[in-house]
Amino acid sequence: MKQLKTLITALVLFVGTQFAVAQTKVGHINVQELMTASPAMKAAEAQVKKLQETYDVEYKKMVQEYQTKLAQYEKESATVGDAVNQTRSQEMQDMGARIQKFQDNASKALQDKAIELQKPIMEKAQAAIHKVARAKGIQYVLDSTLGGGVILADGPDLMADVKKELGF
Repeated sequence: MKQLKTLITALVLFVGTQFAVAQTKVGHINVQELMTASPAMKAAEAQVKKLQETYDVEYKKMVQEYQTKLAQYEKESATVGDAVNQTRSQEMQDMGARIQKFQDNASKALQDKAIELQKPIMEKAQAAIHKVARAKGIQYVLDSTLGGGVILADGPDLMADVKKELGF
């Protein structure tokens, strides 16, 4: 008799769980594909590319100047004194450091500009995803981009109950 009660309880819990799961609506979207197709994102990428080309031109000028001086100093190194060679060596090191710093600053500036331009586009896309999902009664939206995750979670969150169960 006790086994029958246990079996009935397990069956009721199983059916209840299956019913609850059947009520949950899940959708998905490939956010990367959405962003790639966005005209606003294409315009943002064009702006970043134009800025990158500007930095590339300046970088190439700096490198050309460095190479020209290096060739000149190497050619003259045998005919000038050690003090001049040492000064020139330090000058070349400083110039190399300036080129490296320029490259680092340009990379950071490009990254910052890309984030600045992409952030409002991403926020607008996220708002649209939420609106469409809620209009369709979808509780969870998964990002089907490789490595994506949950975008919207309107279903029950078990975090508080699990923390309580674990004692924290």
